[in-house]
Amino acid sequence: MPELPEVETVRGAMQRHLLGRPITRVRTSDKRLREPLPRSALRALIGDRFIAARRRAKFLLLDLQSGRTLLVHLGMSGNLLFRPEGEKHDHVTFEFDDGSTLIYNDPRRFGIVLVLAEGEEHTCRYLQKLGPEPLVPAFNTRYLVAQCQQRKSPIKTLVMDNSIVVGVGNIYASEALFRARIHPVTPASAVEPDDLALLVKEIKKVLRAAIRRGGTTISDYRGSGEGGRFQQKLNVYGREGEACRVCATSIESLYLSGRNTFYCPSCQ
Repeated sequence: MPELPEVETVRGAMQRHLLGRPITRVRTSDKRLREPLPRSALRALIGDRFIAARRRAKFLLLDLQSGRTLLVHLGMSGNLLFRPEGEKHDHVTFEFDDGSTLIYNDPRRFGIVLVLAEGEEHTCRYLQKLGPEPLVPAFNTRYLVAQCQQRKSPIKTLVMDNSIVVGVGNIYASEALFRARIHPVTPASAVEPDDLALLVKEIKKVLRAAIRRGGTTISDYRGSGEGGRFQQKLNVYGREGEACRVCATSIESLYLSGRNTFYCPSCQ
């Protein structure tokens, strides 16, 4: 599943390659994504043009000159690709006046594509009750300490809660907790403030490093779809049974809040 660094990689690609070109045609499949495609609203974008690419949590917000916004969530397997139409699982196709084409492709169809009217972003249910972005100053030690007080849920579950902080998915939560030397099932209220300070620091560091390397699962959205380079830097995620890079203990996994969680039983 694309996480924050992967979605930020997409946003950067859209910012560089998508903006300014008039939309000349929109085609949609007859398949349903997580929600039905707003086919009429998508076709109404003909003649409009994208002017900015933003991200909130794992949602892409592609602003149009008309004041509307295209909201995209990649779900489990979604892609935005600059390539000709015609492959299986293409669900939305934008054609531009220079002959280029942007495709939303989603084999598992858990993604979302919506058109928000001007001002609707503030009432969109998907964008409500979201915590701060992890890379902004508002996500800091004082904030996380306050959120952890009186909470008995595992610390990994807490940092993956989008109402606490957005965009810290399974891969990067596992990696940040390893770097901070915190066991993932430790009750949030039992984590010492100094350890939470280190966790905040490591969440920011691991996300920035992953963004620089194009994420773990996606490198860019110019048509290649090849794996991001951060996978080579993973310390625990997906490495069950392999030697810890720090102490050589075998990496273990457990099932926590519906997800596989990887950790070093010695370091954490």
